[in-house]
Amino acid sequence: MSTEKPLLLDTIANSAVDYKGRQVLRSKSGGWRSAYFIIGVEVAERFAYYGISCNLIMYLTEQLGQSTATAAENINTWSGTASLLPLLGAFVADSYLGRYRTVIIASFIYILGLGLLTLSAMLPSITTSNYMGTNKVRLGSSELQVNLLFISLYLVAVGQGGHKPCVQAFGADQFDGEDPVECRAKSSFFNWWYFGVCAGSSVAMLIISFVQENLSWGLGFGIPCVVMVIALGVFLLGTRTYRYSIKEVKSPFVRIGQVFVTAIKNWRAKPSEIVIEEEACRTLPQHSSEQFKFLNRALQDRVCTVNDVEEAKAVLRLVPIWATSLGYAIVFAQTSTFFTKQGATLDRTIFPGFEIPAASLQFFGVLAMRIGTGMLLAIICTVVAALTEVKRLKTAEEYGLVDMLDVTIPMSVWWLLPQYVLSGIADVFTMVGLQEFFYDQVPIELRSVGPALYLSIFGVGNFLSSFLIFFIEEATVGDGKDSWFADNLNRAHLDYFYWLLAGLGAVAFAAYLYFAKSYIYNNRKRTI
Repeated sequence: MSTEKPLLLDTIANSAVDYKGRQVLRSKSGGWRSAYFIIGVEVAERFAYYGISCNLIMYLTEQLGQSTATAAENINTWSGTASLLPLLGAFVADSYLGRYRTVIIASFIYILGLGLLTLSAMLPSITTSNYMGTNKVRLGSSELQVNLLFISLYLVAVGQGGHKPCVQAFGADQFDGEDPVECRAKSSFFNWWYFGVCAGSSVAMLIISFVQENLSWGLGFGIPCVVMVIALGVFLLGTRTYRYSIKEVKSPFVRIGQVFVTAIKNWRAKPSEIVIEEEACRTLPQHSSEQFKFLNRALQDRVCTVNDVEEAKAVLRLVPIWATSLGYAIVFAQTSTFFTKQGATLDRTIFPGFEIPAASLQFFGVLAMRIGTGMLLAIICTVVAALTEVKRLKTAEEYGLVDMLDVTIPMSVWWLLPQYVLSGIADVFTMVGLQEFFYDQVPIELRSVGPALYLSIFGVGNFLSSFLIFFIEEATVGDGKDSWFADNLNRAHLDYFYWLLAGLGAVAFAAYLYFAKSYIYNNRKRTI
């Protein structure tokens, strides 16, 4: 009796096993002993991702000779893909591989991408700079170097697609929510998780961007690769301590998809006695049975359960909030592109002989880090950015530097600080709010997909930004006129673009307020 009782109390209440498939004990698995390994992996991944993304606009324009508009489009498309792939990663992990295996496979792909990226930067570039009058003309780099670059970038995107939805959820799996002590530790885990994310990205913005511009781009891309290799080793070291979920449920994607398919199939059919009985007996929640009532037809022939229908309705209610958040996501896409190019034209001297990289200003966005408030701040951020750009253009004109591309404009780079800080504060309200919102409002079985749904907002936002840049470039260039995104930023009109973004953000914010006001919550907690 005395030996069996402690063992029973030590047994994990939830369905989890160790790496050999045995029932796990609290004293020998999970908790902080496992969480440290997982947080370390996420810090390394964010360091690697921001190590290549924060300064990529400068690499594409200065090293590969791409135009500012083309480079911005390419970065937005890549970032959009990287933010949408976690949806696929979550599906694969939940339906087939599990989180642990998905993280390992994704890490290998990630490392392969970073390795090829480093190799592409080390290849001899044929980019040269010539002058025609006062205009600087750049010739492109080799086709091999460009192709290898984009293959490596999209391998990184695939790797992140497996990493992002699984690592955090796997970390949360290490704490038993049914145990009071571990439940409190789980809340602390999310705080340390977010701190680690900010720390990893901040160090990358400050250090890697400096290495890339002052030492070597190959070294600047190689360091994140080495860090990811070390991180994978650290993750594997924790294998014996991890708790592995053994819940086997039908894929939530399949369940919810089946509800929509069945409801459409029964669109013209009369409501069956089953549907009428379910609604009459209030098995379906009253507010829910009246909202999206057409989905109740999926209950016919008992193909779908009441719970399946409720999950589908919960997901459908998220769509307006998801869509109206895209305006913010488009603004967010500019911090690593046009904001950085702005900074590259200004005086970045800290003390004689030392200049900070333009990309390092993104650090102040992280340093400053709820949804509606964040959207409003994002609008103010673009207004400030537009006013700062007007000031920059006027300064260039006053000093006769409009066509002198290699001359720094006598205007301190710290003029850009307000827009970076506002962007960071907007991120705090919006990003944290969206993460919390999607976690709380999706069905419980879909909570591992919550981070992927949140990230998909930024994925689509990046694609919309890329399309917007392409459309404006085509519409404003020609007839001897410079486009809004001319390579000579002193003749471009980023101020017009920022005003446009502010207008689009205001429209999205108004739509958001309308849908948020009528949103039906699954619980009492509000984040919007």
